[in-house]
Amino acid sequence: MQLSELLSAIEVSNDREVKQVEINNISYHSQKVVEGDLFVCVKGYKTDGHKYLPDAVKRGAVAAVVEDYQENVDIPQYVVQDSRIALARLGARFYQNPSSKLNMIGITATNGKTTTSYMTNAILENEGRRTGLIGTVIIKNGDQSIPAELTTPESLDLQRYLNEMVQNDVTHVTMEVSSAALELNRVESVEYDIVSLNNMSKEHMEMHGTFERYFEVKSSLIRDASENSFAILNLDDRYSASLVDKTKAKVISFGVENKEGYIHCKNLDLTSGRGKFTVEILKSFEANGITYEPSEFDVELGVPGLHSVYNAMVAITAALISGVRVSTIQETLKEFTGVPRRFEFIYEEDIKVVDDHFANPGNINVTLQTIDYMDFENLHLVYAIRGQRGATINRENAEVIVEWAKALKINEVIATRSVSHTTSKDEVTDDEVKAFLGVMDQANIKVHLYDELPDAVNNALSKANSGDLVLLAGCQGMDYGAGIALEALNKENVEVK
Repeated sequence: MQLSELLSAIEVSNDREVKQVEINNISYHSQKVVEGDLFVCVKGYKTDGHKYLPDAVKRGAVAAVVEDYQENVDIPQYVVQDSRIALARLGARFYQNPSSKLNMIGITATNGKTTTSYMTNAILENEGRRTGLIGTVIIKNGDQSIPAELTTPESLDLQRYLNEMVQNDVTHVTMEVSSAALELNRVESVEYDIVSLNNMSKEHMEMHGTFERYFEVKSSLIRDASENSFAILNLDDRYSASLVDKTKAKVISFGVENKEGYIHCKNLDLTSGRGKFTVEILKSFEANGITYEPSEFDVELGVPGLHSVYNAMVAITAALISGVRVSTIQETLKEFTGVPRRFEFIYEEDIKVVDDHFANPGNINVTLQTIDYMDFENLHLVYAIRGQRGATINRENAEVIVEWAKALKINEVIATRSVSHTTSKDEVTDDEVKAFLGVMDQANIKVHLYDELPDAVNNALSKANSGDLVLLAGCQGMDYGAGIALEALNKENVEVK
């Protein structure tokens, strides 16, 4: 592609004459530059791409897009205000705007992005659509999959993946959209057909600084949606509900408790942990040439948790908008087995053992609310203290546990620092332990604190009687908890009374 055609996609602030140069590729990583590349100098949190421009030139870069003009560099430099935005727009132009040729579904939330994306993809796939999936776990292109490195790829890589999906005859792409991706303009120039924001709670303050900024960034997926798209909003979440009149998109709202939207989840039964409910279309709406009149149909989920009900409501709504048959939605959700560590039943015999990532106050609240719906004798909670996230998140996590302590009869908690099962980036600090213990002590909840994860898990299993529920809860530090528990149970190292 000619350099002049590429640069027409961005605003260049200096008056540099654009030479007739053929660009073979675009790169933002100097070590990946080859002869004929356009190099984009991106400023990151840890390093500045401008430092690597000389190296990019040595490797064959023939032009550069920069925020700061670099002296003594012998290739044309084109100055832009924001090189991240420029990278996204250049990528979209280079790959001929692939998102416009796909049915794009963008899903964001503090909790549940991965599960909702997988649910949506599974429904579309079972309807016979050729699908793509971009998220935390994998990048799926039709029948091919590769491991994901970021929740949402860097903008240039994202455009390349989308282009490959177009070439592979993919029709529908479901994508997790993280707050980091929105903050760093990774999804700039992506044209969405459906967007959703399911829930909001405190998370990622280390990146965004304040919750207000986090919500501003997160909600931009909805606020910036075009009039040709649909926005799926959860009326039970006040942050999601506040966006109903803040977007040009056609809003299809839903609720479990709230009955004022287009779709309502009624007759919810969570006694077994796995939701059974009726989807009630309250108001008629049209999508993809199909008019949905007021009606209802039953749904039975194969995955447990109240949060799974909300995730399913987003997936169901996206599927209806996409023209999927109700029978496909019902069959898929009954068979869908979920994503690991999202309120996952790992053992269901004399006792039940649930593994949950228990990441933040919002996630913890929904998890414990689900448990409150369930039938069991006693709850044994094993909590992995979150490392390297600061005292505040552990204090707030503890406060949510305390709020549910009376209803769930939580008089004691087994906590662990998971010393041998965390890396340096997740290592628990003394301040984080102190914050958690302080809240528990104030609430008169006894804490059994263990350095090692196996000691904590085995202690809980040893206390569990028939009919009891063991909850393995926590990010990073509990990642190995399920394996430890299953090994102990399968080898009968722990007697279940």
